[in-house]
Formats: sequence, structure tokens, C-alpha cells
Amino acid sequence: MNDPVITIDTHYGGQPGVAAAYLLPPVDPAQPEVAFVETNTSFAVPRLLQALHDAGYHPEQVRYIAITHIHLDHAGGAGQLMAACPNATLLAHPKAAPHAVDPSRIVAGATAVYGAETFASLYGEIVPVDASRVRVMEHTDTVTCGGRTLTAWHTRGHANHHLVLHDDVGDTVFTGDSFGLMYPALQGHGPFGVPSTSPTDFDAEAAHASIDRIVSLGTARVHPTHFGPHTAIAELADQLHRLLDAHAMIVERADRDGVPDEALDAMCREGVRGAFTAAVTAAGLDTPAAWDQLALDLDLNAQGLAFAVRKRRFKRAGA
Repeated sequence: MNDPVITIDTHYGGQPGVAAAYLLPPVDPAQPEVAFVETNTSFAVPRLLQALHDAGYHPEQVRYIAITHIHLDHAGGAGQLMAACPNATLLAHPKAAPHAVDPSRIVAGATAVYGAETFASLYGEIVPVDASRVRVMEHTDTVTCGGRTLTAWHTRGHANHHLVLHDDVGDTVFTGDSFGLMYPALQGHGPFGVPSTSPTDFDAEAAHASIDRIVSLGTARVHPTHFGPHTAIAELADQLHRLLDAHAMIVERADRDGVPDEALDAMCREGVRGAFTAAVTAAGLDTPAAWDQLALDLDLNAQGLAFAVRKRRFKRAGA
């Protein structure tokens, strides 16, 4: 079955095959509207507009721009893309929409983590979206565009403000980060995915439930933001569930054993590296190139687990 979705490599961080955005052309000639799912950063917006032009469409035909969540590798370019597409409405989770309208907290938090210079090099300018052009997508809300029906499903676990979109015509789900990371460079020995447990909202139980929800939709393929379409849904779901269990055990062990705060980051990193090692070895991917590809996610996942342990301790201390 042909994929009626155009995958756009955003070259996030200057690297191909890391993050994608998707263009949904119309399937009904009487409804010549198109939609984007994800925007990546402001640096990706020219690529998205070029893909639109190459497909034979104009910015005025963009009816919807959807973001799965507000993390800047998914939504950092939303404001600039909206400015270029005058008839578009932004689709967002109820908890994500306010940050699209006023991104100051997101910018401040990311700048504090990366520093102003690195932040600018990664994300560029974050432009606010006018509130009148934002549509909040509640759980199971639908929109139609170009003959397609897109249904939003809320999927916590990676982020509390995360949604996925089911496309009835494409028979696919745009999964954001709720169905893991599946880089093209790691697919040579079969489908391979890892979950994203980056700070600050990792919830293993919710992440498992979100994977099951996506599988239960019974679609032919998924389109994760990282990266591109996949059809081996059941096999990928099994991999993700196993790795989520391994990540959850790291949190439980650190909490149970009272790992001191100053040792927590190193312990979580060691644990995630062990989980990744088991997965890449089983997949025949234990190579320097694979580890280069996974290096950032290893660090982010470890940070997310350490944050989850600290959040538990904070809640107990305040009880």
C-alpha cells in the first residue's frame, strides 16, 4: 500500500534522519486543503515550505498545522510556519496550547538547560501563535482536511501534554514520541525502536498504556517524529514495552535503595546504558555508529529517570 503522506526530513541539529515533519496532501479534489503534522524548529520551516511547493501546493492551502506536544524539536517552528500559512489553524493538546501562545516558559527552561548560545543554534527564534488561531484538541476530537479525518488521542507517558493523530485515509497514527524513536540508521537488521523518557514527565504506567492505545487503533502503520513510517507495529510495541519495563526498574531500584542524590544521575545513566546495550546487542546493532546515534537519547532518558526519582522524593517530603 502506498503511503499517502509526505515525510519531510527536517535535518534537526544539522543531521539527517533524526526528526521528521509530515505533509498530508488532499485526497479529495473538491477539498484542496493540506495539513502539516509537526514543525521541528524555526530552521526547518524553509524545508517544510519547500516540500509544500514541491508537492504542488501553496501556503494559503494549509488548513491545519498539528503538533503532538510542545517540546521544541516538535513545535519550535510552529509560530513561524503559522505566520507563513495565513489560513492555518494550530492543533494542540489542551496543556500545550497555552505554551504555543506564550512560549516564554518553554524558552526560559530550555535556555537554562542549554545556555543561550546553544539554544539559539538549535532552535533559533520561537514565535508566539495568536490565540485566535489555536484549536485545542480534546481526547477523540476530530477535524477534516482534504478528505481526511484526523482524530486526536491523548497519550501521556513521555509528556503530560502529548497527543497522537489518527489519519483514516493514511491508515496511520502520527505518534510523536509516544511510540518511541526509530531512527533510519538503526533499521538495517529489522525494526528497532527505543522509548523516550526525557524529563520531566516520564510515567512508565502511562507510557505503556499509550503504546497499547496506539496498537489498539489497528492501523497499518505509524509515523513517529523520530523518524518516518513503520509497519511492524506489534514487534516495535513489544520492544518498547520491554525497554520501558527496564527503565521503570531503574527508577524503582534507585528509589528503593535510597541512592544518594549526588550519585543518582550516574546510576540512572549506567542503568539506561545497560538497557540499551541489551537491546542493540539483541538487534545486531552493537556498533560505534549505533551508539553515536543513541548517545543523546541515552543521556536524556537517564535525566528523565533521575528526575522521576527526585519527584517521588519531593512528594514524600511534602506529604
